Amino acid sequence: MSDLLQFWQTHTPILSILIPAFSGFFLLLLGNPGAGLLAQDWRQPWRRGFSLFSALCGLATAISYLITASDGSITVYQLSEWSAPFGIVLVLDQLSALMLVLTYALALPLLWYASQDWDQRGRYFHAMFHFLLMGLCGAFLTGDLFNLFVFFEILLMASYVLLLHGQGKARFQLGVHYVTINLVASALFLIGLGMIYGSVGSLNMADVTRLLPTLAEDQHKLAVAGGLLLFVVFGIKAAMLPVGFWLPKTYAVASTPVAALFTIMTKVGIYAILRVNGTIFNDVFSQAILARWLLPIGLITSLYGVIGAMGAERLRRFVGFMVLSSIGTLLVAISMFNDAAWAAALYYLVHSTLIAAAFYLFCGWVTSQRGKYKDHLNVAPKMKQHKIMAICYFLIALIMAGLPPFSGFLGKVFILQASAQHPAQAWIIGSILVVSLLSILAFTRVGFILFWRATPPEDCETRTACQIYRALPSRAPAGNDHTIYLLLTGLMLYVIFAAPVQNFTLHTAQQIQNKTLYQNEILKRDKSQQFISIQPYDAQYVPETKYGGELEDPNAYLIPHIIHSNALHGEHISDYKQRQIQHQDQQIQRPDDAKLKPMEP
Repeated sequence: MSDLLQFWQTHTPILSILIPAFSGFFLLLLGNPGAGLLAQDWRQPWRRGFSLFSALCGLATAISYLITASDGSITVYQLSEWSAPFGIVLVLDQLSALMLVLTYALALPLLWYASQDWDQRGRYFHAMFHFLLMGLCGAFLTGDLFNLFVFFEILLMASYVLLLHGQGKARFQLGVHYVTINLVASALFLIGLGMIYGSVGSLNMADVTRLLPTLAEDQHKLAVAGGLLLFVVFGIKAAMLPVGFWLPKTYAVASTPVAALFTIMTKVGIYAILRVNGTIFNDVFSQAILARWLLPIGLITSLYGVIGAMGAERLRRFVGFMVLSSIGTLLVAISMFNDAAWAAALYYLVHSTLIAAAFYLFCGWVTSQRGKYKDHLNVAPKMKQHKIMAICYFLIALIMAGLPPFSGFLGKVFILQASAQHPAQAWIIGSILVVSLLSILAFTRVGFILFWRATPPEDCETRTACQIYRALPSRAPAGNDHTIYLLLTGLMLYVIFAAPVQNFTLHTAQQIQNKTLYQNEILKRDKSQQFISIQPYDAQYVPETKYGGELEDPNAYLIPHIIHSNALHGEHISDYKQRQIQHQDQQIQRPDDAKLKPMEP
């Protein structure tokens, strides 16, 4: 047992990525006969069982990570045992742990619901589901900007397949738009990374944070321009205006469990804005530029979303616009750049993700009971479960619109409290109150159409309308209503435990903005307590490799500080290099700063 515990502690947090990765590969190897034959395939119960077990393990892992990070500690995992900034590292802190728990708390019930029926409507649903989880977990854990791009691409490729799950012309058309938009975003992502690396010489988040203030003016401006380009990319992922028009239509055509799961996708963009633009590019110059634009963007996005919801003609698009409005509220909170506002943003982020997922599931319930009317906001015959559905809709409306005493209300109150010392406080308070009022009106309109104005069903058995109505299901799709109840119950508990949750989010916000702690935990120091890094960037530097011959290396004394002791005594460190290390450790006077010196080729 002690060995297992030691293994778990040693390999935290890589296990959170490996669990969905190996699950996805196993499910691919298990094979898939095709959508039309899945119901009769003997492997389908095994797929479902293994997929659910993997998600359950992922949730348990995420909860254990949250407990580990709750004391404010930061866990760093060095891939291939190379220290940052020379090797890739995974970083587990309070923010990443919170996002991991949110991801699996949403994914597990949705996967259970999809396993009732939806997973039989397309090939490799479970495999793609886990590859999406792998990309999400990696994006939340990576400490390297380039690997953030890599994990973005993993989750996006899985989302392309999941968006088309169940087939259909509309899904294919909007799927092409979705792919095109994200390919453009990926290209911009690479350009931004190139600008940052060309000026800073590193893509490790902690290293970039440390080096950015030391750059010359022209290099600093180039790096900030790269950071702002990344902000545009993250804005596309988060669906902020003017690059978020794609969300309402795209999510509206996705299958019900996929649309519900995609509510966490926009939060990846919000996370990246917090982590990259809020922490790395957090000096006076770059923060001033970001704050100047982020607040008006958030206000416009929030207002546009609720206005679009008021004019929506379909329930699914209505939900998409409300998601867009919640993204604007989050951006408003982030734009204030203080601990209380960021804590409020994190509280509201969890709320908006869970309630939007529950609302998308409710759309599936409505569609199943309205026949040819589907989710169109037209007057239709009364639904067979209209009473319990009306209650669910009423609760969803109260929570999402931000009425007391629910989580949406508390989240907005926290944001308003955080704006007390902000120069644009009047704009923030006014916009949030106006958006809340318009949200109530929008929900009232939809509820009026779906329930109040619903006509009595045809009761003449000889009429076709009566036969069609009686053929409609009298119960919600399998697992749909129970999943909604579970999410709503979770939101109720979220309100009950609002005090400890807010305390956790406040400490999380403080940790995010503590750049010194982040650097001290990730970067290594030499014996003179100077950070070991590349500063300034030297394009002429030629590192020695195992296959490059034996060269005199003035940086040999730094090697023990950046690699694991096992690697130091391994076959890749030659005897000649070992002698250099020992000689320099005894003879060479340490420089004032641990900069790598050029080595003659």
